[in-house]
Amino acid sequence: MTKHQKRLSVPKSWPVERKTETFTVKADSGPHGEEGVPLVILLRDVLGYVDSKKEARYALNQDSVLINGKAVSDEQRPVGMFDIVAFTERNEYYRVFPDEGGRLALSPIEADAADSKLGKITGKRQVTGGETQLSLHDGQTLQLEDASEYSAKDSIIVDNESTEIVAHFPYEEGALVTAVKGSHAGEIGEISEIKVTAGSGHNTVFVEGEEDSFETIEDYVVVIDENFTGDDE
Repeated sequence: MTKHQKRLSVPKSWPVERKTETFTVKADSGPHGEEGVPLVILLRDVLGYVDSKKEARYALNQDSVLINGKAVSDEQRPVGMFDIVAFTERNEYYRVFPDEGGRLALSPIEADAADSKLGKITGKRQVTGGETQLSLHDGQTLQLEDASEYSAKDSIIVDNESTEIVAHFPYEEGALVTAVKGSHAGEIGEISEIKVTAGSGHNTVFVEGEEDSFETIEDYVVVIDENFTGDDE
């Protein structure tokens, strides 16, 4: 199996130039599926902290680069939407957030905001033992004794160390959302209407932004809190 990825065929969310070279790094298996960006791309192409995979591997061996509170040693580890990337020796903390156009960008945050991350609930089911399992957009799962207040499309804030849910944002009219895909990716606003489509068609949401309003399918939006817009500074 090839260890390289053609630049022209990478997901639109990857923050790489597509026409400068033929190949880029391929992500290892892990969180976020095909949308996951190899960590080395953030270190090399976005931040400019390293010039090569070898330098990235050396830097990661210092255990000073954390993703969601855990030290990472694999330079090809996938990083994706709403992950928290911390450089402890530099006292730098970032949230991965979609910018306009849908590319993943690093938004600086304060150290105390790096202890937890946002997750969109993508599934909810009963498991053996009577507990309920919540599946999040990045592949993480949580098991709860009582999950009656949570629904698919809601968002939650999960503590990185304890994995406890520390905040809950329901998917409903009036909720603050960001579009993460489509022509309005990166735009933020409040849901003014949720239009349910009969049959197998996508439900539609109408979002009122500070400057412009837009319409998109509900699968393309994620409920957020004002602290998760990239304006923490």
